[in-house]
Amino acid sequence: MPSDLPTYSNQVENGNDYTISFCLDFFNKRLRVDDYQGNADVIYERVADIAKSNALTKVFIKSREDDWQTFLSKGCMLEGIYKGYFNGCDAYCMALYNDLERRTSDYWMEEDQILRQVLALPLKPDRPLVPVNCTLRIARMKDAEPLSVLYDHIFQTYPTPMNDPLYVEKTMREGTIHYLVESSDQLISAASAEINTAYRNAEMTDCATLPAYRNLGLMRLLMHALEDELKVRRITCAYSLSRALSFGMNAVFYQMGYQYYGRLTKNCDIYDKFEDMNLWAKTLK
Repeated sequence: MPSDLPTYSNQVENGNDYTISFCLDFFNKRLRVDDYQGNADVIYERVADIAKSNALTKVFIKSREDDWQTFLSKGCMLEGIYKGYFNGCDAYCMALYNDLERRTSDYWMEEDQILRQVLALPLKPDRPLVPVNCTLRIARMKDAEPLSVLYDHIFQTYPTPMNDPLYVEKTMREGTIHYLVESSDQLISAASAEINTAYRNAEMTDCATLPAYRNLGLMRLLMHALEDELKVRRITCAYSLSRALSFGMNAVFYQMGYQYYGRLTKNCDIYDKFEDMNLWAKTLK
């Protein structure tokens, strides 16, 4: 992405009868409404205008239960449900598209087949052992550089600039927990939990493992560590958006007891294209 263009712009807009907290996500060409208060009809019109004026091809609104049918009546689509997102109450992912190519999935049938295979797997609630000569630990500020190198190595493109150590540091300062597994000489796997303390939820994200160390249960190990940390912090909802084309990551969440709650069409730019993302969620007790 050209350096003169902003990647994100988080904003709060107050109107006469509404407040909207949203992200102008220029990298992924989308408008993400994370929170709002007020008149849903007015909010829809305003959000649609903001997206068009910024040439964003997708809008998605994390709607409260009382409002999702209002957004549906305006032409939005229900793509998924974030179970327990708002302090135990569900959030409904309502999507609006401004571009036919963005609306059209290229791999939906293949993704359905992958999902069926995942849902046929046995559950694996057990915690894997840390491999011999490896260490599991929470990340510190000094780990920002090796973390950014890992993400740059794994992903050709990624929805957030995790290949920038300054951005990784920023996520840590803002409260995101990063856990990692390292061998004696290198960082081999990592994942994070982006915490929303106001609504007691966390997005399980930034999952990456070097190819030579896959199929060792490292991602389940990291998820167990992150979930333990979240429970201490009284977070009750954990969710994740996983590439619908990735058998491995969807399998991790299903086998960890997460449930599938929908698929978001061409939701973000990951690897080398806009990809559909499966929504998984779990109640932490």
